[in-house]
Amino acid sequence: MPNDVFIAINGDALHAKSKVYISRALTRKGAGELDEYQLWASLALELLGKAALARKHPSLVVDPTHWQSMFVAAGINVTTDVKTISAKTLFERLAHLIPRFDKTIQKFCQEIAERRNTELHSADLPFRTMRLDAWEARYWHACDTILHQMGASLEQWLGAVDAKSPRQLLDEAAQALKSAVKLRVEAAKEQFEALKKAERERLAVDAMLRQPRHQAELFKDSYDEIWAESCPACKCRAFITGEQTGEDISEEQDEGVIWEIVDREFVGEEFRCPTCDLTLTGSAEIEAAGLDDIYEDRQEREMEHEPDYGND
Repeated sequence: MPNDVFIAINGDALHAKSKVYISRALTRKGAGELDEYQLWASLALELLGKAALARKHPSLVVDPTHWQSMFVAAGINVTTDVKTISAKTLFERLAHLIPRFDKTIQKFCQEIAERRNTELHSADLPFRTMRLDAWEARYWHACDTILHQMGASLEQWLGAVDAKSPRQLLDEAAQALKSAVKLRVEAAKEQFEALKKAERERLAVDAMLRQPRHQAELFKDSYDEIWAESCPACKCRAFITGEQTGEDISEEQDEGVIWEIVDREFVGEEFRCPTCDLTLTGSAEIEAAGLDDIYEDRQEREMEHEPDYGND
C-alpha cells in the first residue's frame, strides 16, 4: 500500500474528517436542529465508510473508470482531481469487507444517503420529515459496525462523553430487538405445538427431506449460499442464506495429484422455516434468536493447470 497517497483518499485523513463532521452533527442535535443533525451525520457516515475501505487500500475508494484516480491510489500523483466511488458502491463494498455489515444495514445507509442527496439537490426537505426514533438507533448501529472492523469504537470516535448517549441508545435498541425476536419465536412455537402430534411428526419428517440447494424460493433475495439449521421455534429443519465473507485456499498432494482445499466463510442474512413460518431478517435477528450467523464449509477440488501458450 502506498505510504504517500493523496490526502483525499488517505484512510487516516478520511477518518479524521468524519470525526469533525459527526461533532458538527451532535452540535446541531444539541441546538435542536434535527434536520441538520441528520445531514451532517449522513456525511460523517460516508466518510467513515470510505476511511474503512481506504485503510485496506486507497484503490477501493476511487472511481475505477477514472484512470488518473487509479494512479493516485497507487501513489502516483498525476492529478489533484481525484474521483471517488458513489455512496451506493461504497456501501456495497463495505458489505464484502465487514461481515456484520449485512443487507439490512446496507439498505439503511443507502436510504440515508439518498435523503441527503435529495436535501442537497432539490427543494424537498426529507430530513425535516424524519422522526428521530425512525433512524437514530440504526445510524449508530451502522457506525459502530464500521468502527468495530477498524479496531475502534464509538467512544474513540466521538469521545467518551459524547458517546454515552449513542451507546445507551444502541443498548436499548439491542434489548428491544432481542425481546421482539423472542416473542416472534414463542408465537411460532405455540402455533406449531397447537397442531396434533401426528401432524407435527409428519411435518418434521417432510422438513428433513428438504435439501438446502432446493430452497432458494424461500428467500426474497439471492445469496451466495444456503445452509440448514434447526428452527428455534419448532426444532424442524430450517434454512439460512447469506453472503460469502472469506476464503482460504491451501494445497494438499496425494499420489501425485494436487488438491486445492477451499475453506469458505459466510454470514447469515435471512432465516426461513418452511414448517412454522418463522422468519428472521439480518444477522442481528438471527443472533438474537440464539442461532449462529456464521457458517463455514470446506471444498476439495483437483487443481487445474493453465494450458501451454503454444510458443515453444
